[in-house]
Amino acid sequence: MGREDGIMLDVQQSTAEKTPSMDHSSSQKAGTAQDKQDMWRAGRDQELNRNFRFLSVLGFTAVLMCTWEAVLFGSSYGLTNGGKGGMIYTYLGGLAGFSFVILSMAEMASMAPLSGGQYHWVSEFAPASSQALLSYITGWICVLGWHTGIAGCCYTVANMMVGVIAINYPDTYNYEPWHVTLLVIAVALVALMFNTFLAQKLPLIEGIILIVHCFGFFGILIPLWVLSPKIPASEVFGSIEDRGGWGNNGLSYPILAVTNDISGKGPDSAVHMAEEIRDASRVLPMGMVWTLILNGSTGFVMIVTFAFCVGDIDKVLQSETGFPFIQVFLNATGSVSATTGMTVVIMIMQFCAAISNVATTSRQIYSFARDKGLPFSNFLAKINPTFTVPLNALCVSLVIVSLLSLINIGSSVAFNAIMSLGTAALLSSYIISITCVRIRRWRNQPLPPARWSMGKFTPVCDTISIMVLLVIWIFSFFPLTKEVDPTTMNWSAAIFGGVVVISLGYYVIYARRVYKGPVTRVKMIQQ
Repeated sequence: MGREDGIMLDVQQSTAEKTPSMDHSSSQKAGTAQDKQDMWRAGRDQELNRNFRFLSVLGFTAVLMCTWEAVLFGSSYGLTNGGKGGMIYTYLGGLAGFSFVILSMAEMASMAPLSGGQYHWVSEFAPASSQALLSYITGWICVLGWHTGIAGCCYTVANMMVGVIAINYPDTYNYEPWHVTLLVIAVALVALMFNTFLAQKLPLIEGIILIVHCFGFFGILIPLWVLSPKIPASEVFGSIEDRGGWGNNGLSYPILAVTNDISGKGPDSAVHMAEEIRDASRVLPMGMVWTLILNGSTGFVMIVTFAFCVGDIDKVLQSETGFPFIQVFLNATGSVSATTGMTVVIMIMQFCAAISNVATTSRQIYSFARDKGLPFSNFLAKINPTFTVPLNALCVSLVIVSLLSLINIGSSVAFNAIMSLGTAALLSSYIISITCVRIRRWRNQPLPPARWSMGKFTPVCDTISIMVLLVIWIFSFFPLTKEVDPTTMNWSAAIFGGVVVISLGYYVIYARRVYKGPVTRVKMIQQ
């Protein structure tokens, strides 16, 4: 089937078919007239309920990215590569760079607000000769990235639980790896139940979670400000240390920037919920931009506060709790009960992030399967009529995460290597999709209209986004420290390459005959 300029199939329609039917008394499922037009242009029927609004979208993305929480439970990386001051400066650098990425993706989301997200955009915007293959690879790495995201969220919650138990029962509790594995499976199961039995209440839940996200921020911040010992600002902003053994800040800083950008990763989360957002082409990009503002500012305040309160870095890094921030809470409050309460707040927020992760992943699988990009596509693309969710995709995600968690029993190193794949995989999908759009603009080829746009600054923003992403992507495969052995090596490059090879093998053997990409369905809207 022909693809003019490699973007959209110019379907010859009758006059009556040039625009979709607009029923102003549209149901909850249909959404607005613009939503109907977007689905018509994509050649897809509306199967999911459009019950997300701006605040629920903001809650969904803000909590999934959980920036101020992430700078705390990811602080061991910052303290190792950069120290107090270096941790702050690289956060600012990473935030500035990733802001361009989020803005670029917000505009693409406004052009094509479909659950497929990146693989759909690549299918529409890539050069004609590589549309199907690039789109297919992008879909696979997104599925990989989001599944490791679920496992990572559940693993963090499980480890926080273990840390809380360790400080409350230091003399009687003996840690075993299977404890974490069971907790990971339990957290993932509860998150799936939220996304099934409470699926139609998820927008309300996300709005409530957004409130907890904001109040929890002050619930952590104020005790640290009031109770922690005061130190001179020069000890924070002038303290730049390299505990990773690189001997070169030029290497230490980019590696730290990668860990900081983990808290900025996932701006495409709400994109995969696009077919459940009312007036998606406007609300979705606005939610992404306001998430950047909200999470970026609270993350900065929290990382500065933490730097002032951390105290002796070596001692907190050696904490038996497994998380430096739990030890900092304990040092500041001097109370196990207060520390437990503060940690539980962050644990709850990370569990809520797991709920959003499960929702995003299931929609990604559902969308990719209906385009025949995955094995057993007909099974995975089914919408359960009772819950109006892709229940089969949800259950498959639970099985995959449970199997991944079993790896932790044999080797926590192998499990952490797989978890680190989430960053590289999603960054790869951002690079491919933004590059495809940038090439189209460079060639002056047409793009769909965007209701949210940066106008003449878009090409500059896209170019900066690609450069920032390439740097972060390269360093995402580096180990945390210079001196490596099998227990400290970052094995994500090998695993990432293996997944790509497997997906290409499946493509050559079977998928190339059935996967043509969403572009074959897209219609040209007659202006």
